Amino acid sequence: MELTKHAHACVTFTDGGRTLLVDPGTFTPNAADLIAAADAVLITHEHFDHLDEAALAAELDKRPDLPVFGPAAIAAKLGGRAAAVTAGDRITPAGFEVSVHGGRHALIHADIPVIDNVGYLVEGRVFHPGDSYEVPEVAVETLLLPTSGPWTKFGEAADFVRAVRPSRVIQVHELMLSELGQNSARMLLGENGLTGLPLEIQPWGEPTKV
Repeated sequence: MELTKHAHACVTFTDGGRTLLVDPGTFTPNAADLIAAADAVLITHEHFDHLDEAALAAELDKRPDLPVFGPAAIAAKLGGRAAAVTAGDRITPAGFEVSVHGGRHALIHADIPVIDNVGYLVEGRVFHPGDSYEVPEVAVETLLLPTSGPWTKFGEAADFVRAVRPSRVIQVHELMLSELGQNSARMLLGENGLTGLPLEIQPWGEPTKV
């Protein structure tokens, strides 16, 4: 299976000609093209940087049978054209084995309501947590680690990696960090920092085997 990192929180999984897309949001410039090429789409939560609602709705107009999964709020936004999932569910979008974990978005501020957020473990190996550092109660080989945003904190990110104990860590949700900031994250959270594991910065659009 191959993983391709796109801008911000968006990734694709490809295997045997099948493509599974996760979190094509408005921070991902080619979101519409990625949605058009996908055999199924997973959305972790309703925030615009994870969900390009207009692009996904337009594709569903063209392909009403496109499988889309996410929390109940996603189904509501898309007029019922998505399947609602919660922690504990197991699904097979585009033939990929996916288990659903988590449940709530990380706290941004006490004045901002906390929304639903789910994480996805793909093929029992790669975990995309969305906007949360909730630890899945399963083994994870490759962890996609969010490093920027109004809810993130490097100390909590380090504890998240330590608790998950993956073999590999790939940075996602990084768009609010400059190049200097991303390298600082890699130093603090990487193999010579708080986690003892390299924090990989994947170039956008280049696949890596997972």
